[in-house]
Amino acid sequence: MTQHNHIAIILLAAGASSRMQGRDKLLEEVFDRPLLRRVAEAASDSMAEKIIVVLGAYADERRKALAALPLQYAVNEDWKTGMASSIRTGVDALSTDTEAALILLGDMPEVGKNVIDALITSFDPEQGKDIVRPVSGSGVGGNPILFGKRHFPALKALTGDIGAKPVIKANPDSVLDVPTKTDGVLIDLDTPEAWAAWRARQ
Repeated sequence: MTQHNHIAIILLAAGASSRMQGRDKLLEEVFDRPLLRRVAEAASDSMAEKIIVVLGAYADERRKALAALPLQYAVNEDWKTGMASSIRTGVDALSTDTEAALILLGDMPEVGKNVIDALITSFDPEQGKDIVRPVSGSGVGGNPILFGKRHFPALKALTGDIGAKPVIKANPDSVLDVPTKTDGVLIDLDTPEAWAAWRARQ
């Protein structure tokens, strides 16, 4: 696999799974391994140069589930304030030569390296398309999303329990939508009911 130098993945894995009734969604088993490990393996197999995992809640257990993978870690001490703090932590951990960062959610079981690599290879800042988003088979924008370095200050300015949608909304002409053949870019599993429904479809 050819790596794309200076493109990093920020894998968000700091939340407390508050809607899971005491279970950690990132450690739920998916095809015989924890979900978080499955997502991290897809990231590690991709063209990205490095992967930074942002930890917070259940940090020790989650780090153990990722043992032996080629990852870097950043700890979000403010994880209770929501997703924006994890995005800030991840961007702060990037090296100064990073050209783009792909924000990858830890709870998306159907996002594989093919989706990640499609976003990386579509990144074209010279043409002004430095936000790259997957579009599902049904035509809806999903995750993960890649941001060029021009947007790092805006990502670091995010607050609250939100993702990066405000950055996308503020830069519509910079967005490149990449069609995919899967609705997996829309599927994140936050509740026991969502897990049960997803497993029933497998």
